[in-house]
Amino acid sequence: MKKIKGIIDRFEEGFAVVEIEGKTKDYPKDIFPKNTQVGDVVYITGDKVEIDESETKKLEKEIEDLMNEVWED
Repeated sequence: MKKIKGIIDRFEEGFAVVEIEGKTKDYPKDIFPKNTQVGDVVYITGDKVEIDESETKKLEKEIEDLMNEVWED
């Protein structure tokens, strides 16, 4: 079974909206770990989901660095 890498975009009415290669796809929220948050990097294999904490932290740092660049004068 194929492993899909995505980023949690948002949660809506029992679904997790996941961004995968620039497009969004809805998955049942109940297949995600309870501690899943918006912005988490996840790997989805069938109905199993794992959070990649190191990738999530790396992504948060990249976004923080970009925000700091934008707001510098």
